[in-house]
Amino acid sequence: MDKPLNDFITALPKAELHLHIEGSLEPELMFKLAERNDIDFKYQSVEEIKKAYKFHNLQSFLDIYYEGACVLVKEEDFFDLTYEYLQRAHADGVVHVEIFFDPQTHTDRGISFETVITGINRALAKGEKELGISHKLIMCFLRHLSEKSAFETLEMSLPFKDKIAGVGLDSSEVGHPPSKFQRVFEKALDHGFFTVAHAGEEGPPEYIWESLELLKVSRIDHGVRCLEDPKLVDYIVQNKIALTVCPLSNVVLCVYDKMSDHNFKSLLDKGVMVTINSDDPSYFGGYIGENFIQTAEGLDLSAAELARVAGYSIEASFLDQASKERHLKKLHDLVNQYQDS
Repeated sequence: MDKPLNDFITALPKAELHLHIEGSLEPELMFKLAERNDIDFKYQSVEEIKKAYKFHNLQSFLDIYYEGACVLVKEEDFFDLTYEYLQRAHADGVVHVEIFFDPQTHTDRGISFETVITGINRALAKGEKELGISHKLIMCFLRHLSEKSAFETLEMSLPFKDKIAGVGLDSSEVGHPPSKFQRVFEKALDHGFFTVAHAGEEGPPEYIWESLELLKVSRIDHGVRCLEDPKLVDYIVQNKIALTVCPLSNVVLCVYDKMSDHNFKSLLDKGVMVTINSDDPSYFGGYIGENFIQTAEGLDLSAAELARVAGYSIEASFLDQASKERHLKKLHDLVNQYQDS
C-alpha cells in the first residue's frame, strides 16, 4: 500500500469494538509475566511461544489462548496487559475502545473478579487521561461453560456495575447457540447492560437471528455468515445492526483462505454497517491498523470506503451522541483534506 493511504488509515479517527484484552497478550509480555509470577510455563522462550501460533480453526486457537491467560495473576498483570494494548491502539489512530474481558477465564483459576477488573480499569483510566482514548468495558460469558456459571459471573459483576457497560458472548461457537444464554441476557438487560454477542463466524446464520431476537443485542460480533441468508442481511441493513468484523482473525482461523476471499466488501456494498477490528491481535498477526491495511489491500478498498468503515465504528459504539458527532466531524474534515490534497 502506498504511504499516503497508509497514513490516511492511521489518521482516521476510529473506534475498536471487538477486542479481547486477553488476546492482546504478546509473547514477550506473556513470558515476562510467567517469570514475574513464578509460573511453571510449558514454553521456554518467546520464540517457542510464537511457533505455537499455528491454528486451523477457532478451537485450536482457544486452546493456547486459555493456556496463555494463566500468566495473568495480579492486578498489575491486567494493568500491564491493558495499557500495552492501549498504546498500540493509540498509534493506530483509535480514539475509543470497547474492550471485551473474560472473567471466567480468571475466576475459574482462583483469581478474584476484583483483581481482574481493577487492573483493567486502572489502565483504561490512564489511557483516557494520557492517550485521549475513551472506553467502555464489556464482560463476556464463555459459551462453552454452563448457563449457571454465566449467572454466577453476572452476580459477581454487580458490585462493579459502574465500570461495565455491557455483556457479550464469546468462546467456542459451534454447538453453543445464543439461546443457551437467553435467561442470563434477560437478567443483564434488567440490570441496564448493553448486549452484544459473537455469532455467525463459525456458527450458522440462525445464531445471528437468535442473538438479535433472544439476546436483544445492539450489534453482532463477526456475523460474516449473514450473507447466506438474504432476509437476515435485509433485516441487518434496515435496522442498522453493525457487524464487528475481524478480517485477519477470519483468515488465520480459516474462515477464509485468504483476504481476497473475504466477504467484507460484499457486505459493505450491500449497505451493512461493517467495522474493522483486531479480535485477538497478538495471535492473529496485527492490531487494528494492520487489519485496515491488509483488508484495503486484499479487497481493493478506496479511501472513501475506509472512511465509511471508520465512521460506522463511531456510530456503532456505545458513546454518547455528542462524542460521536465530535469524532465524526474530525473524520469528515480529514476526508475533505485528503480529497483536496
